[in-house]
Amino acid sequence: MCGIVGGVAERNLTPILLEGLRRLEYRGYDSSGIALLADKQLKRVRSIGKIARLQDKIAAQQEVFSGSIGIAHTRWATHGVPAEENAHPHICNHRVAVVHNGIIENHAQLKAMQLQAGYRFTSQTDTEVIAHSIDEQLNLHNGNLLSAVQATLQTLHGAYALGVIATDQPDLLIAARCGSPLVIGVGIGEYFIASDVSALLPVTQEFIFLEEGDIAAIQREQLDIFDQAGQRVERPIVQSNLSSHSVELGEHRHYMHKEIFEQPQAVTDTLQGRTTDSAVLVSAFGHGAEAVFKQIEQVQIIACGTSYHAGLVAKYWFEDIIQMPCAVEVASEYRYRNPVIRHNTLLLTISQSGETADTLAALREAKKTQPDLSSMTICNAPESSLTRESNLVFLTHAGPEIGVASTKAFTTQLVSLALLLTAIGQVQKTLPTARETAIIKGLKKLPTLIQNALQHEPLIKEVAQLFADKNSALFLGRGTMYPIAMEGALKLKEISYIHAEAYPAGELKHGPLALIDDSIPVIAIAPKDELLEKLKSNLQEVKARGGQMIVFEDEDSDVRGDDEDLNVIKATTNVGRITAPITFNIPLQLLSYHVALIKGTDVDQPRNLAKSVTVE
Repeated sequence: MCGIVGGVAERNLTPILLEGLRRLEYRGYDSSGIALLADKQLKRVRSIGKIARLQDKIAAQQEVFSGSIGIAHTRWATHGVPAEENAHPHICNHRVAVVHNGIIENHAQLKAMQLQAGYRFTSQTDTEVIAHSIDEQLNLHNGNLLSAVQATLQTLHGAYALGVIATDQPDLLIAARCGSPLVIGVGIGEYFIASDVSALLPVTQEFIFLEEGDIAAIQREQLDIFDQAGQRVERPIVQSNLSSHSVELGEHRHYMHKEIFEQPQAVTDTLQGRTTDSAVLVSAFGHGAEAVFKQIEQVQIIACGTSYHAGLVAKYWFEDIIQMPCAVEVASEYRYRNPVIRHNTLLLTISQSGETADTLAALREAKKTQPDLSSMTICNAPESSLTRESNLVFLTHAGPEIGVASTKAFTTQLVSLALLLTAIGQVQKTLPTARETAIIKGLKKLPTLIQNALQHEPLIKEVAQLFADKNSALFLGRGTMYPIAMEGALKLKEISYIHAEAYPAGELKHGPLALIDDSIPVIAIAPKDELLEKLKSNLQEVKARGGQMIVFEDEDSDVRGDDEDLNVIKATTNVGRITAPITFNIPLQLLSYHVALIKGTDVDQPRNLAKSVTVE
């Protein structure tokens, strides 16, 4: 949630900070702001809404808004409504400016003490207590900003990534992280900070990833990093393989559309170097993976949102294909219910960003109670907290995903999970060689299957018109298609704001049939498998009650039969047990996208949502 960008340079930072905010806007877009230090004075501009409004406000100023040291922020509201007074940066006594990602859990107690001390609050945010505390500590530490921030952090409970500047030391930027990601971009005679590498790609390819508890004192020609114990430490400089144009729209109208169409290549990249023609390479899962896979007796998957749906699909695969017990749980529930972790369990976290707060907290809690627990993450971010704190790491190689509604991240997570179960089956000898070969060959067909599914976009665009006046929808699937139906419902509600639910088709008679009438479209997924005839019966139950049916089927499923009233899209053909859910997900993504266009919503930045959920 929220995005931070800042820097210390010789040049004017305003255009760099604005561009960084624009690239971070997927993290939050309720309000934004910039604070610069020039001539030992703080200058600030804030605005509600998107970055373009901030840019217009700066451009409308009669005087030039410039400075060579500054911080900026784009906000996803937690404490306090979206409003200019709640926008960051927050300033105390025209002396200290702060940007903050995260949540300060003890802000109410700190605020009460600061009110008694005479500080005045101008916002509803938890962040303002940080600015006041640093101001107070500056008085106690003779204007030393690093010491003031270090002392302030000792009083904070919760999660934070911080950027701080102060008039006492106008050439110094302080950065700190605890529970929220923060990177330092390394330039020539300049440094930058950001929540995400993508924000800084136009100015550098070299990055330092701050570790938990790190504090950095940043000047134009000097960088000092201190760990949680206050000891000076060195952190490696990492060369990023991303390019600035990799996060541009190109010929696409929205990032979501671009990312949907990037999926054939994303799957190719996920598979690249991880398989032979007939087998998965166990070594692709990291040093020691074979020993771990040999001894595990069950898999516990922890994830949130779309990643949770990927885990639900994998549960079917693990138990059906390699007879490996698999449990799947939402991280925000798992971490608070005192779970019992059985001996020889592989704790598997799934996250696009690798910074999902609940997933990360669940991993830490599990490792605290069982230090010898084997942990693994499937993730798209190589330098994220989950990748650093897990024993084994499998990167999806999906590339940057900017649209809030996850598309290629989900698809590559499913491919990664398929490779994982194949590797475990290979090591434990529960997967016959012929079956492993069939799985690998099927996965290698996926880019073509997905490309073919994308060709149905014109027909899906027509079907989307049926939703123009609809406010609810029902998704149905059986087996692995049930979690795919859940994902389809999530996508529709995320970006079109249509209320959507998913049910196992066999559950219709246990309640959902009461909802069926001609005002609620029913979307069904119909692969040609052992459950097809049962699904057809379920669909007849819907039709008999006047429901409007939209069916995505295999070319050989023949759901329509003699019924011309059904809206049927032959989305794919000749898909297997693993490739079917991955392929059928593609047309559901396109459906939600085109419904959102019809509804006129903000596809890439839907209301109230942000890409990375880094706070509870």
